[in-house]
Amino acid sequence: MNDYKLGKLMNENLLAELCEKFAFLDHDPDYGERLFFDNSGGSLRLKEAIKIKESIDLLPDCPERYHQRAIDFNSIMDRCTKDVLNVMFGSKSGSLITDLTASQSMFKMVSTVIENVEGTNAVTTNIEHPSAYDAVKFYCKKNNKEFRVAEANVHTGFVDPESITEKIDKDTILLSVIASSNISGNIMDLEKIIKTAREKKPDLYITVDAVQHMPHGTLNVEKLGIDGANFAPYKFMASRGIGLAYVSDRLSKLPHQKLYAKDDSVWELGSPIPALFASMSAVIDYVCWLGSYDSIGDKSRRDLYLKGMEKIVLHERALLHRLLEGSDKIEGLRHMDKVKVFADYPDLTKRDLIVAIGIEGRDYEQLRKDYQDRGVTVYERVNTSVYSKRILEAIGLTGAIRVSPFHCHTVDDIDKFLSVTKELSVTRELANS
Repeated sequence: MNDYKLGKLMNENLLAELCEKFAFLDHDPDYGERLFFDNSGGSLRLKEAIKIKESIDLLPDCPERYHQRAIDFNSIMDRCTKDVLNVMFGSKSGSLITDLTASQSMFKMVSTVIENVEGTNAVTTNIEHPSAYDAVKFYCKKNNKEFRVAEANVHTGFVDPESITEKIDKDTILLSVIASSNISGNIMDLEKIIKTAREKKPDLYITVDAVQHMPHGTLNVEKLGIDGANFAPYKFMASRGIGLAYVSDRLSKLPHQKLYAKDDSVWELGSPIPALFASMSAVIDYVCWLGSYDSIGDKSRRDLYLKGMEKIVLHERALLHRLLEGSDKIEGLRHMDKVKVFADYPDLTKRDLIVAIGIEGRDYEQLRKDYQDRGVTVYERVNTSVYSKRILEAIGLTGAIRVSPFHCHTVDDIDKFLSVTKELSVTRELANS
């Protein structure tokens, strides 16, 4: 993958075939043609992931039974559990947390560690999503622990490993760190962060918010030494209504909410939803299909998944390069007058396909509306929002337009967005003249 520092577009035939697998890729069923560049807020849906969910939801049976349909349901859930733990996260052990949202699964992991492990403090960073940041803060306050915050590098948008390490000591219970920024797409150096953190505290518990990163990349939780990592299926082509998380065996051994009669590895309370498990497995099937497209010889499901994600990563990196640099047809965001790319790190191998921009003199909320009027869906992150304020100010911003395409987009889609952005920057300039 490192041979393609500027990415590699997918084969045109493959891209055309995969685009057909997405619902409403280029239009909204009620509002007409549009370019959906808000995949960080909730990605375009894989048709099969929704189709299989609906077909299973129609069945009245409960998995907590012994007839054939119940057995089928349990097979569906077992398959998805293995898909998430073994195929996605590369783990040979560990357990799965299911909850209504990824945020709830993060609170569950954080509470389990802080309330059951000896120590006096916990560490997170100032660019975390509130679900992780607030979870650590809440349980520190509740349990009379010191809440420590490592600051991001305001110039790069990354959290330097050293800024985290200096907050950790022998009494640190937990480190919670995001995998990639949900503002800029910058990918944190988890390998170095975790290595240096554990040099200071070998048995430190580490949780990772992987919600934004997993649709664009991979994590090997055992290789990295992660104790917990969550993600949101609805941001990864699947259904709303469930959040999933990997937890290590040692984290599962800590006291947590569960039925006493069940094993420590069980985190579910009540009847699970087989349809949502099937929806996520359909996404993993799709990624493995991408991996098998031009593969030779027998490969494991994990190998096919990694190969498929490699195609996604390289295609998105090529789209990112075109978005930033443009082409002979139109200049990129880096080269447009009045347009500013925030936290614009030059090494694209350390970035997911998320870009934060602004146009000089333009209000972000109005700018989002202007994009919408021109058939482009993006999202404004502003410091009046509880979800955005701290993260934006951590990297010296008051607001940004977040642009988040997906791997099913094409260079023509990127060029269309650039044309609209150019028009908006020039329109403002003319209005002021």
